[in-house]
Parts: sequence; structure tokens; C-alpha cells
Amino acid sequence: QVQLVESGGGLVQPGGSLRLSCAASGSIFRLNAMGWYRQAPGKERELVARIFSGGSPSYADSVEGRFTISRDYAKNAAYLQMNSLRTEDTAIYYCYGGDTCSVYWGQGTQVTVST
Repeated sequence: QVQLVESGGGLVQPGGSLRLSCAASGSIFRLNAMGWYRQAPGKERELVARIFSGGSPSYADSVEGRFTISRDYAKNAAYLQMNSLRTEDTAIYYCYGGDTCSVYWGQGTQVTVST
């Protein structure tokens, strides 16, 4: 089993920045991918960014050039640096980790972009 805990959400003004963190524990050696999804009110959950072990990160078109995903294997963590935030980035952000058998989810962290 893998446990994921997100942190770093909050309220920020448009144009601001936030950095989300995802701490992994348990059988983390099995994870070959980590990433972030988000879900806005009334919308489906969508992929924001992901990174595979030994691979390059990939991003949703809507965040390309503004968000950066990274993974720290020594700290068993993943991060999402979010810059130039827009009101449409408001959502609950979920960290996920995947291995060959399962997908694991964190509890989510709220990001609100508003004046």
C-alpha cells in the first residue's frame, strides 16, 4: 500500500504562485509514476501533470509553461510549482501515484485563485 498526503494549497491572487507538495509513504518503491489531477466544482477530474520514473514530465495544455512538476526520490515526494495562476485554476488538487497494479490518491488540497 501507498499513502499520499498533499500540502501547500491556499488562496492566492491571479498572477501569483503556489507550490504543492505530495509526501509518499509505504511501498513507494513500486511507484513508476506520480502526478497531479484537479477537479473544479461541477467539472470532471482532469490530469494536470505527471512524471514517469526516468521519463520526462507531461502537462495539460492549459498549464503548459506555467506549472512544473518534479519528483524527489530521496524524500519520496512530488511537487507542483504553479506560477501565473488564473481564476480557472481554482480546484481541488489531488496527488496520485501509480504502479503496475494500482493507482493511489491523496485526500486533495484546495487551491483558490481569486481577488
